[in-house]
Amino acid sequence: MPWTVRALPPFHSRRHLPPLLERLRELDGRRASLIRGAGTEFDSLRTYVIGDDVRSIDWRASARSSDVVVRTWRPERDRQVTIVLDTARTAAGRVSGALGGLPRLDTSMDAALLLSALASHARDQVDFLAFSHKVRASVPRATLPVLVQAMAPLEAELVEFDARGVVAEVLRRAGRRSLVVLLTSLEPSIEHSLVPLLPALATRHRLLIASVSDPAVHAMAAGRGDLESVYAAAAAERVLAERRHLTALLARHGVDVVDALPDDLPRALADRYLSLKAAGKL
Repeated sequence: MPWTVRALPPFHSRRHLPPLLERLRELDGRRASLIRGAGTEFDSLRTYVIGDDVRSIDWRASARSSDVVVRTWRPERDRQVTIVLDTARTAAGRVSGALGGLPRLDTSMDAALLLSALASHARDQVDFLAFSHKVRASVPRATLPVLVQAMAPLEAELVEFDARGVVAEVLRRAGRRSLVVLLTSLEPSIEHSLVPLLPALATRHRLLIASVSDPAVHAMAAGRGDLESVYAAAAAERVLAERRHLTALLARHGVDVVDALPDDLPRALADRYLSLKAAGKL
């Protein structure tokens, strides 16, 4: 029997990495931020310039100097980022994009790779977990090459996603406060499966859910040509309304949500990570 070689995840979103790394360098003290937050650490002192926040003035250092001196801060390093990839039934659904119809799983993998590369450059620790109704892959302290190899054999399983099982697994593995990024589908079932479990998770970690939105649904929602397209538009709008409802519900539980089209999801997720880091929320 001939060997079957599975293709490695192509990592198309790698093209977004250079501008993201430039933003990261700005956050990392090369263009120092001046407001101290929960996720910042002291960087250096420098002379006050017009426009600096007065709260950053170090009065003791200023008293020893002929100038007014301010403290600068940078985002803390060595944060923990736990990436959880849903490989259950909904990950098999195909969505259209620039590269044609691909399973949601492929876009989620691409987003996970971009986030992992960015977080590693930020010197954050990345742990990876693929889950359906059981653990499919696990990579602690993941590097990009190892992560690519771990993803290569993964395919979606036609089973229901075990929300209780994955929450228990994250709580068992993540010993310190982490950013937990769950790449899954925003479908109505999570209101009853995942949402009741959020308090246990939110007390120890910050949760971000990233989901692939189907371009075909958005296109249908805009259709008005004939009676059939009007009915299709109504059905599509109902789907979009459910996603908006879930996003609002998750936000009330303190969960960040990135809901984006396939071509936009990797960059949107990376942007949200940087925004959380800049706001001192990691």
